[in-house]
Amino acid sequence: MQLLEERIRKDGKVLPGDVLKVNSFLNHQLDAELLDAVGAEIAGLFKDCGVTKVLTAEASGIAIACFVALHLHCPALFAKKSKTSNIGSGVWSAKAHSYTHGNDYTMIVSKEYLSGEDTVLIVDDFLANGSALRALRDLCTEAGAKVAGAGIAIEKTYQGGGDELRAEGLRIESMARIASMDAEDGIRFC
Repeated sequence: MQLLEERIRKDGKVLPGDVLKVNSFLNHQLDAELLDAVGAEIAGLFKDCGVTKVLTAEASGIAIACFVALHLHCPALFAKKSKTSNIGSGVWSAKAHSYTHGNDYTMIVSKEYLSGEDTVLIVDDFLANGSALRALRDLCTEAGAKVAGAGIAIEKTYQGGGDELRAEGLRIESMARIASMDAEDGIRFC
């Protein structure tokens, strides 16, 4: 998606540790018009898949998921990274590893909101090694839900997670695919 790639070139910052900082428009401060365009593009790619829920992980994926869900006319659902007192004991759970934070965590979704009757589109801001996407897919599998695929804002293709998941049969549509990046040479898109 050219609009997103242009914004990444303009405002994205490559930080040490292979981190792409897009806080000014995607996952801290939000550019609603850009997110709406990304949401519309992802929704258009999956419009004929019978999606009943859009699923993401808290917190950075929530904004994108809401815009995708808006265009698909279905609820957005997010997996929590910690159990709260109001979620109850009936949950689906899956383990993931955060590349950015360098820790493991358990994603949970209430059984009240995800079931075998759902067709789910998984949405997230980044795809790198695929751990979060795998965990979200595993939540759906545990619930008996069908996974239509995944819509990703930014994929770091060189980290291989997308290729592995595609080889496992998961349809992944990424709006911006990064082939390489570093502070000196900048960002190169696929």
